[in-house]
Amino acid sequence: MNDHKTLTVALFTVFIVATLAITVVAGRRTRSAADFYAGGRSFSPLQNGVAIGGDYMSAASFLGIAGILALSGYDGFLYSIGFLVAWIVALLLVAEPLRNSGRFTMADAISERLRSPQVRVAAGISTIVVSIFYLLAQMVGAASVISLLLGVSSDASRIWTIVAVGALMIFYVTVGGMKGTTWVQIVKAVLLMIGACVMTVWVLAKFDFAVSDLLGAAADQSGKGDAFLQPGLKYGATDGWSRLDMISLGIALVLGTAALPHILVRFYTVPDAKAARKSVNWAIGIIGTFYLMTLVIGFGAAALVGSKAIRGADPSGNTAATRLAEHLGGGPGSTGGAVMLAFIAAVAFATILAVVAGLTLASSSSFAHDLYAGVLKRGGTTDAEEVKVARIAAVVIGAVAIALSVFARELNVAFLVALAFAIAASANLPAIVFALFWRRFTKAGAIAGVFGGLVSAVAVVALSPIVWGGASDTKPAVTLTAAQADKCGVPDGSRAVGNPTALASCTTVAPIPLENPGLISIPVGFLCAAAGTLLTGRGRTDEDDASFEEMEVRALTGVGAH
Repeated sequence: MNDHKTLTVALFTVFIVATLAITVVAGRRTRSAADFYAGGRSFSPLQNGVAIGGDYMSAASFLGIAGILALSGYDGFLYSIGFLVAWIVALLLVAEPLRNSGRFTMADAISERLRSPQVRVAAGISTIVVSIFYLLAQMVGAASVISLLLGVSSDASRIWTIVAVGALMIFYVTVGGMKGTTWVQIVKAVLLMIGACVMTVWVLAKFDFAVSDLLGAAADQSGKGDAFLQPGLKYGATDGWSRLDMISLGIALVLGTAALPHILVRFYTVPDAKAARKSVNWAIGIIGTFYLMTLVIGFGAAALVGSKAIRGADPSGNTAATRLAEHLGGGPGSTGGAVMLAFIAAVAFATILAVVAGLTLASSSSFAHDLYAGVLKRGGTTDAEEVKVARIAAVVIGAVAIALSVFARELNVAFLVALAFAIAASANLPAIVFALFWRRFTKAGAIAGVFGGLVSAVAVVALSPIVWGGASDTKPAVTLTAAQADKCGVPDGSRAVGNPTALASCTTVAPIPLENPGLISIPVGFLCAAAGTLLTGRGRTDEDDASFEEMEVRALTGVGAH
């Protein structure tokens, strides 16, 4: 067994060393702010499309969705479809006009239209908050992968894993910038597609390529029977709040992609808007194929590994894909199992590293370009100074993400990402859409929309079962406090698994029983943006109209684009 573990770690290390080498080589070619922020705008549509796929197909896609499908069956299907459908919104709504309107960051496009430092501050803060929420999911996923890889499950080992991932992501960003990050994402996307394809074909071959047999076996091994293939396991068919939570999740997934900062900055890495649109077309093809494969992987894990075994190893299901890979290779203790586990775990870890690098780059770039250079220095900085500040910001943001991830280490990563999507759609999307398409939109409306959506999303999460306690079959167990344990008549520190209603006697009932804030916070964001505009629109000037017309021409034609 030790030999197998050594082989696993050795193969895993090869991937890490390779990505570090790519970062160092790319870092030597990073000389200007355009190189650091946008890779010199030198990537082709295919390269950028693959990189977008690498940025988007995160730990949530590979680990979290497989886990939710393996534990919740049909209800996990919503994640796969939601993540895919969201790209249609991104393609039709923002890809081309945003590329024409901005320079390096999301805030560029909004503030270019409204010409207000306050708007740039609001957009910069929102970018950083959304990126940190998304970072939590990736780093929690890394902890799950490494714990399985090394055969350790203590809290201390998971914490140190999170710290190590944070250190690596900081290295990628500070050394490689956008060029290094993009090439890591391209390599990672190719490896992830290969790994997912191998597992998909292997699982289907186990059932003679009969999907019905696969689904039947998954239902049998889930312990839920036919209910596993029907709605209701995660989002109760008879529970009104649960149905609302499902709607909230769907809205957040579909609208959130078009407002994710680390995805939006990828539109600036190509020469023009036409290339940005082609990039999204490539990304849709790659991402669509991948999400179809996650369905087979998730149900395959349920059928071959078993929901009980998956939940026993990790209540949130984050290790379902890696445990399936080990099973396909021959099971625990076999050489084939060790090789497959090493390969899939390494791919998953490379996935996480690439995404956290993209997120850290987006947030640190926003701090340096939007807050420092754009507001504090009012444009009076050199490229070298701006890049230096971005690198320092990457270290600080990385440290904050590490600290917060330690507290979120027991949550399902797909669920955490859904929160980030909801916050992005609530805070960023109203300002982006109105800035691009509404003539009367004002800076007061932009500020109100960003902060209204941001505050409402975070507030709903703070008042939800996520913070107040409670768990479901696909959420982690709750570790009870001494008072709760005494109230429930169980040993102090025990883990109680069940749904929020069943745990009501052990935990405090959340004021808002929605796990995803999107249903409340997204409309609040749009309403705040509209109200702020309508209440202050009387002070509009000819200059404001000229600014919109200039933006409209640039967004639609590319004339004057950076």
